[in-house]
Amino acid sequence: MKLGLNQNIPYRGETFHIQTEDGGRNNPVITTHLFIGGAILASRKTTYEDILKSDKLDDVVKEIMTEQHKKLMKELINGAFDEHPAIAGKLKPKPAAAAPAAAAPAPAPAAAPPAQAKSSSIDDIIMDRLSLKGKDQK
Repeated sequence: MKLGLNQNIPYRGETFHIQTEDGGRNNPVITTHLFIGGAILASRKTTYEDILKSDKLDDVVKEIMTEQHKKLMKELINGAFDEHPAIAGKLKPKPAAAAPAAAAPAPAPAAAPPAQAKSSSIDDIIMDRLSLKGKDQK
C-alpha cells in the first residue's frame, strides 16, 4: 500500500506544507515531513513491520498516517516550531489574546442602617406626647 497525504497550512503569515507518505510493504515506514519554502523543518517516522500480516493492514496504515499527519499539524499550530532557526523572525506576531472582561463595578456601599430609635418606656412616650400638646396649645 502506498498512500500520501499533502496539506498546506497557513500559520502566522507563512504557508507550511505537511506531507505524509507510506513506504509500502517493502519499506513499512510512515514518514511525515513539515516543510517551509521547500526546506524540511521537522520529520516524524513510524514503522509498522510488526503488523504486516494483519488482515486490516490497509485500514491500520491509513489510520496511523492520518494520526501522525494531524499530530504534526497540531504541533505546528501550537507553536512547537516557532523558535526553529529556519523560521525565527519570519512569523507574524501571535494575535493578541482577548482582553479580560472588564470587572463589574463594585456594588454601591449599603446604606447605613437607620439610626436606632432611643428605647423609651411607654411612660416616656406619653410624657413626650403630652409635652407636645402643651406646646401646640400655646
